Amino acid sequence: MANIDVLDMAGKKVDSIELSDAVFAIEPNVAVMHKMVTNYLANNRQGTQSALTRAEVRGGGRKPWKQKGTGHARQGSTRAPQWTHGGVVFAPKPRCYRFNINKKERRLAMKSAFSGKFADSQLIVIDKITLDEFKTKTIAEMLRAIGADNKALIVLPEVDKKVINSARNIPGVKTAQVNTLNVYDIVNADKLVIVKDAVSKIEEVYA
Repeated sequence: MANIDVLDMAGKKVDSIELSDAVFAIEPNVAVMHKMVTNYLANNRQGTQSALTRAEVRGGGRKPWKQKGTGHARQGSTRAPQWTHGGVVFAPKPRCYRFNINKKERRLAMKSAFSGKFADSQLIVIDKITLDEFKTKTIAEMLRAIGADNKALIVLPEVDKKVINSARNIPGVKTAQVNTLNVYDIVNADKLVIVKDAVSKIEEVYA
């Protein structure tokens, strides 16, 4: 099992823990992670775009000029796509982009994302995050001290309003709980910051 240092909010080592090889040391499956990211983005699409086809545009019922003898190209309607104010060819219509991925692939994708972060030294375990008040400056200083001051995902063991509200004003920083984690947020973050208590919950779920 791999060891990783546990840091405090000042960036100092206070402990070390063992990580489960079944979660943090597998060979990352890039194809499955890509599938999960595509699934996440597709499921977030509203799919409400819409345009009118030539059959739905008002007007155009009369032939604009006779078929022959005018010198113009033959036309059947002023609402054909090549006309101004005409309909749209293959007009987009409201649709659902959602698709499902089976449970085994979801678990493999999550474990691949965790393992990839650990292999790339982008995983940071922090002892605990304690705030006496809502203070964005405290979270910003903590991230700077542990070397995660760019895009960071903070994983909490449970909902902590003080941490969540203090971190949400920092550009590029997101917070999540173990039960709300997704592959897209993990892969998209430069650093994955996990509170020590959340590590055991992750291993309990995915090991």
